[in-house]
Amino acid sequence: MLWALFGAIFVASSACGDATCAIAPDGIERSMLDLLNSLLMLLQGSTLGETVRSGQYLYPVLEAIHILGIALLVGPAFTFDLRLLGVGHRVVSATTAARYLLPVSHIGFAIAVTTGIALLSAQATVVAGAGAAPWKFGLLILAGLNVPVFHYGIYRRVDEWTDAAVTPVAARVGAAVSLIAWTGVILAGRLLAYT
Repeated sequence: MLWALFGAIFVASSACGDATCAIAPDGIERSMLDLLNSLLMLLQGSTLGETVRSGQYLYPVLEAIHILGIALLVGPAFTFDLRLLGVGHRVVSATTAARYLLPVSHIGFAIAVTTGIALLSAQATVVAGAGAAPWKFGLLILAGLNVPVFHYGIYRRVDEWTDAAVTPVAARVGAAVSLIAWTGVILAGRLLAYT
C-alpha cells in the first residue's frame, strides 16, 4: 500500500508539477490524479494530520526524529554498499557486514517511514505539489525495489563471494543504485521545502 501511494504521488506529481494541472489529463491519468488527491486530502484531514499541524513543537520534534531515522538507515546502508564496492574487503566479509549493519538500517527505515508519513500528513497536498516530490518519491521507489532485487537476486549466492576482493557485477550495481538512490532521496527531501 505504501509503495502504491509513493508511486501514485510520483506519477501524479510528474504529470502535474503542482497541486492543479494546467492541462487536464484524460482517462486513467485523471482517475489516478483524482485518487491521489483524495488520498492526500484524506491523510491531511486525518486526526494524525490535525495533531501534527496543531501541536506547537510536534512538527520540529518529528522532523528531528525523521533525520535521526535517516541517519540510522543511510549510515549502515552506505557502509554495507561500500563493502560491496570493495572497501574493507580485507577487514570484514560481506555476510558479517550485512549481519551487523542491515538490522540497524531496518530500524532507521521504520523510524524514517513512520515519521515521514506523520510529517507528510501535516501538509500532504502542498508537499505532493512541490517540484522535488516526483524525485523524492520516485527515488524512494527505486531504493525500495533495489532491496528485494538485491536480496532475492545476487545475495542468495553470497557464500560464493562473501570474502572476495571484487564482488560480482550485480552486487556492485545494487550497491551503486542504493548509494545514488538514497543520496537523491535525501537531496530531494531537503528541496521539498524550496520548490
